[in-house]
Amino acid sequence: MFDAPYPALPAKPGVGYKPQHHAAIIADPGPVAWLEIHAENYMGAGGRPLAQLRALAERFPISVHGVGLSIGGEGPLDADHLSRLKHLVDWLQPASFSEHLAWSTHDGAFLNDLLPLPYTAATLARVADHIDQVQDALGRPMLLENPSSYLAFSESEMTEPDFLREIARRTGCGLLLDINNVFVSATNLGFTPQDYIADFPLNAVAEMHLGGYDTQTDDHGAPLLIDSHGAPVANPVWELLDITLALTGPRPVLIEWDNDVPDWPTLAAEAARAAALLDRVTA
Repeated sequence: MFDAPYPALPAKPGVGYKPQHHAAIIADPGPVAWLEIHAENYMGAGGRPLAQLRALAERFPISVHGVGLSIGGEGPLDADHLSRLKHLVDWLQPASFSEHLAWSTHDGAFLNDLLPLPYTAATLARVADHIDQVQDALGRPMLLENPSSYLAFSESEMTEPDFLREIARRTGCGLLLDINNVFVSATNLGFTPQDYIADFPLNAVAEMHLGGYDTQTDDHGAPLLIDSHGAPVANPVWELLDITLALTGPRPVLIEWDNDVPDWPTLAAEAARAAALLDRVTA
């Protein structure tokens, strides 16, 4: 178990950084107080991306968000990947590091997706062990993000909030509560998102995420939401954030927009909407 304070980002809006927005961010960040990068995009040896990141880190707290550790994978963590991540964290000294409750590797192959897990005692032990390895390697606590789900496992022995609660207790990690993922999973699996939030270990939440989803239909004609990160945050997700912030108080809130990335004013407007909700909670 890693016994240390959770990372501290400002309880204000952040955005996922995209290089095409670099000049606009430097000129006028508007309501944006911090930036998130994907770790795997900055594991190279140099060049313009790292130079820009160094410059941004002098002005903004940086959150590093991993997508490739395969925390839930059955095999051991990739030692080379973890070493590259440690190198990035050591020189950047970000305010936060987070990863997903998911798996993406099997038998030496890397799958370009974040795949779900059954919530069993065996899975819990494996995920906790992997988180301990990451935290020991990085010398800091990490945050674990709840997934977006499109199916549930019949062998699951506990709910997702209970699983995450026990992970946080065993490892000392914090939690990253993705509000959009809650709404997507609730719609796809048929539970009430407000009940999920009420049962979530909110005391462990150190960061929240918002993003857009796409709407499709399944084979039975029922709505199927896809966590696409390619659209504005939907109104029901904003409403769920408002409900959550009323329970937690202000938290760092990130706008994720990774596909069909808009111009900076559009992204900044989403951040401004998050700022308004945070200001209302603070007041």
